Amino acid sequence: MHEILRNIRDGFTTAVPLDQVNLVLGIAGVWLMIRRSLWAFPVGLVAVTVQGVLFYQTHFPADATLQIFYFVTLAWGWWHWVKDRGAAPELPVTALSTRGRVITLLAASVVTVIWARTIGPWMNAAMPWRDAFIAAFSVAAQVLQVRKNIENWPLWVVVNLVAVASYWSAELAFTAFLYLVYLGLAVAGWREWRRAEVKLEDENPKL
Repeated sequence: MHEILRNIRDGFTTAVPLDQVNLVLGIAGVWLMIRRSLWAFPVGLVAVTVQGVLFYQTHFPADATLQIFYFVTLAWGWWHWVKDRGAAPELPVTALSTRGRVITLLAASVVTVIWARTIGPWMNAAMPWRDAFIAAFSVAAQVLQVRKNIENWPLWVVVNLVAVASYWSAELAFTAFLYLVYLGLAVAGWREWRRAEVKLEDENPKL
């Protein structure tokens, strides 16, 4: 246990300033998203930009490119949350249909297989299936989040669980700890958005 705590402490103390900024922005962005605040979007845009720079500097081009996708979806989500709320105080939290859930899971699964069998080997990934799963399901979760579909949170829970287990087994305690923090935030987001969804259903029983 002492070694684990030392690993986590060293992770915080030896991180370069850009890494520390990235961590603060990441946690702040998720917390604001849990609160359904529009500020989640500008904070998120800065966060993915910083993360993209970090990935580029450490020679992870696929991950850096993924941040471009996140940037575009966040920009679209900001516009969507403002434009489509109409006269309401905020865009309501909604749930996918059963068909929508099946399509989302199927699409993410197909992308996982394709990614693991093509991009993973091409990039000489140590754990191509892990990387492919996290990437594909993170993309799906991100799209659902900016659409304000509640299903984004259980997807983030699963993604973070896989990440925690993977990094823990690789003896990367600091990284596993960070994803554990994100896991807790995803659970909190799921509960908070569910409360908002139930409140809307109670106020509008015909919806």
